Amino acid sequence: MKTPDNSHPITITPAEHRVRITHGGQVIADTRRALALKEASYPVVHYIPREDVDMSLLNRTEHSTHCPYKGDAAYYTIEAGDHTAANAIWTYEAPFSAVAEIEGHLAFYPQRVDSIALLPLKD
Repeated sequence: MKTPDNSHPITITPAEHRVRITHGGQVIADTRRALALKEASYPVVHYIPREDVDMSLLNRTEHSTHCPYKGDAAYYTIEAGDHTAANAIWTYEAPFSAVAEIEGHLAFYPQRVDSIALLPLKD
């Protein structure tokens, strides 16, 4: 386990946008409660609360990865109508303490869904 520091910072803040994710013509997630995780020089990743994701369109897969800063990630495939996106979503079900806020949240690969729209919070 590695701890974020000045050489590899990780910050987690409430997202400044409403986040809506679509795939196969269906809304997969829509939230005003996303968390924005900024890690080192990587693009910001929005983590969506499970309660704001249509879990009926997701199937857990056997795929897993490990991040030395966040922990073990589990994956989901999206099945929206005739549109399947394999391992399009990841989640840290027991994240390391430095990023504990992302527990119970899901993140989406932008290139595996139709869109990740950042909308005004008031919409």
